[in-house]
Amino acid sequence: MSWRRLTLLAAVGLTLASAAARAKEDDDDHPPARPAPAAPKPAAASPAAANAGAAPAEPEGETAPAPAAAAEESIPEEAMTNAADTAGYSPPDMSVLNPSLRINGYVDIGFARATGNGTSFSPNDTTVPLDYGADTFATAVNSRGDVASTNAGGQFTNGFLPHSMGIGGHAAAFINVADLDVSYAPATLPLLGFVRLQGLPRFSSSGDSSSLLVEQAFVRVIPTPYELSLTVGKSDSVFGIEYNENESPLRAGVTPSLIARYTTGQMLGAKLFYRVSILPISSAISFNLAATANGTLVDTLSPPDTSQTGRPIFAGRFGYELHLSAVEIKLGASGEKGPRNDQSDPSVQQWLVGADARIAGGPLELRGEFIHIDQDAGGYDKVNGLGAQTLVSGFVATGGYGQLALHADFNYTALHKITIYGRYERRHAQFEGFRAVTVDRITAGIRLDLWTQLALKTEGLLNRELEGEPDVDNNVWTNSLIYSW
Repeated sequence: MSWRRLTLLAAVGLTLASAAARAKEDDDDHPPARPAPAAPKPAAASPAAANAGAAPAEPEGETAPAPAAAAEESIPEEAMTNAADTAGYSPPDMSVLNPSLRINGYVDIGFARATGNGTSFSPNDTTVPLDYGADTFATAVNSRGDVASTNAGGQFTNGFLPHSMGIGGHAAAFINVADLDVSYAPATLPLLGFVRLQGLPRFSSSGDSSSLLVEQAFVRVIPTPYELSLTVGKSDSVFGIEYNENESPLRAGVTPSLIARYTTGQMLGAKLFYRVSILPISSAISFNLAATANGTLVDTLSPPDTSQTGRPIFAGRFGYELHLSAVEIKLGASGEKGPRNDQSDPSVQQWLVGADARIAGGPLELRGEFIHIDQDAGGYDKVNGLGAQTLVSGFVATGGYGQLALHADFNYTALHKITIYGRYERRHAQFEGFRAVTVDRITAGIRLDLWTQLALKTEGLLNRELEGEPDVDNNVWTNSLIYSW
């Protein structure tokens, strides 16, 4: 049985135990004057009714609040998917749940040092724009993908950049994110409202400015008893699997992969999730479909809160699951098609295809993902999350990653789990009219889960330039301490 199912079952168990304890205390403090009539049989516990101290399941669809931090704020597609791994599972009856207002969150504190000047720019590179000849996302220092630096030394760039912490090549401590999640589920309606606010304190004058983001804000309709949900608003991607780890408490390591920039952006629009179990063959299939204003690219590449073209971008994933006694296999295929949202002409299109796989058995988990993206060239009206740019260049990229993780669970008071992981990733990309760039990266690290609310991670990134750009001193050592509630 995978740790995701164990955490979900533990949450339900804690809920029942807590409810029983409260009921006993009430009986002891207020004994009835005469025998009370028999109470109706209580409704079955569900993820939405779990205790605040329970660890939520790893998401299959919508990102949940931080694990070991708070209860699952909803009954999203991820909770249904993981709970349904057992043959006896049936979706909870929303009509009998108590109204639930939940406030959860986490704080992620980082410490990192990048070699060189913290960028992937070579001092001898004369490419114009400079960011077309380097992988500017390579020096990531946190789960958001923010890099040590994007300082181009005064040379022209055209907006193919991530967010920057502005620490350059110096060792520095910083606050990655302060997260607050608020959710509400009415007592008698199959609805959930969810808002995720994130504060990003940035104190370096050479990096991004401090900001407060509405990272997610959506309403979800869950028409029981089906494993079906409709989400409207700003929510997670549906492409691939890495978006499941957008929030740092949910990610085994510290940094996202080299292809995360194309698949993990927050989407504004509507999405539909449906899953059906095939119990005779211990399997399930699922569909996750979306029509959104901005697609799945991260915000620095595509504005996340508006449509520049007035046309929707369609994306989806088909998933297959096989649940055996000793191993769990999950496979997926994703696609996306629609206008580029970093410009205004709806005829300038982009499309993505991808495949993903996860195999978990005992203490081991192997996962991987592959994507290909192709974007048409446009005019001179480029706008992204960094502001107004210049040229809408044609672009094509192919990449992927594979990650192996080994975890050990402990029953000690402080130490709950140790996870050791390694990831290999590779990316080949080219802007129209410019040389192709091929890079790879080896990432390795350790995560310690302490008590039920604290996680400590340390990670090293070895970046290599294979083709199209000179070798750059741009390796990273980064650390993260996460407190969740």
